[in-house]
Amino acid sequence: MMAKPMAGLGLAADVISDFIETGAHLFHAPVSADAATDLLADIRATRAFDDSLFLSEADFDADPLYTGVNPKPGRNLLERFEAKLGFVEQAPHIVAAVTALLGADYEILNKKVVCGVPASAIPPWLKTRIHGNPVNNLGAYVKPQNRDITYFYGIDFHQDLIDYKDREADFLTLYIYLHPVTKADAPLYLLEGSHRLGGSVFPHDLTKSTDSTWLYRNAEHGETTTQQRILTGGTGFAAMWHACTLHGTQPDAADHERISLRYLIARGKGRAPGMEAVNATLDGPLSLTATREDLGADGAAVIRKNTVLKA
Repeated sequence: MMAKPMAGLGLAADVISDFIETGAHLFHAPVSADAATDLLADIRATRAFDDSLFLSEADFDADPLYTGVNPKPGRNLLERFEAKLGFVEQAPHIVAAVTALLGADYEILNKKVVCGVPASAIPPWLKTRIHGNPVNNLGAYVKPQNRDITYFYGIDFHQDLIDYKDREADFLTLYIYLHPVTKADAPLYLLEGSHRLGGSVFPHDLTKSTDSTWLYRNAEHGETTTQQRILTGGTGFAAMWHACTLHGTQPDAADHERISLRYLIARGKGRAPGMEAVNATLDGPLSLTATREDLGADGAAVIRKNTVLKA
């Protein structure tokens, strides 16, 4: 658990206001760039981020496995570097902002390394398999020993509520870039204000209106025009967003991997007045009995549609 000093009233008010208005808060100050660079070097030293990450086509077809391939306790690279995570988990402005929303006893649900894989690293057979998939989480295709990181090649607009069926949206996502991220480096695309319609089943009903706006519909819960924000930034860039805020990435167009940290952080046993105030403004549900309809019974994609590619 993170250390929790008293949150500044100014920052707390700004964070809650930002979450109510846009469903996200972008930190003005990064976390320590030196510490981020140091951790990045350690992560890169663990493996080559190239086609050697992946199974052969024959090996995958011999035993296809689409579920249980993400990092988990006992198979999570960050467990090896726990002592180096204080630059995030104890950063005063991060702690103050999270406390403002979730209360002083907040808990880390999940933390992991996330890697955007460049096209040059993906074997040709795999590019054919995943073309048009809305969620190109590549965990099914990487060698078992490499599944302590989440790898992706573009992920359609989604809510982080997608992984928490029947859970109330009482948590947030904190994202940290460990190196500079430009538009070519698979930055996050975030749809500001999309959280206002509450939870909705993936894939989502989105129509592009202009170069930077989308019309988002959530059935009987209404529709809203959302502003697209591309989250580029330098080493240590930090942002956090609501569990119902739509976000995604296009495939990595650079010639190198994009490596970041992702935290899911939830309220503890006490009240979370900041998040409660945010959730009171939403027009849609705070939880879903079903979160997605793009997968078959075996976990393989059955819908070929990717809206974020139009962003």
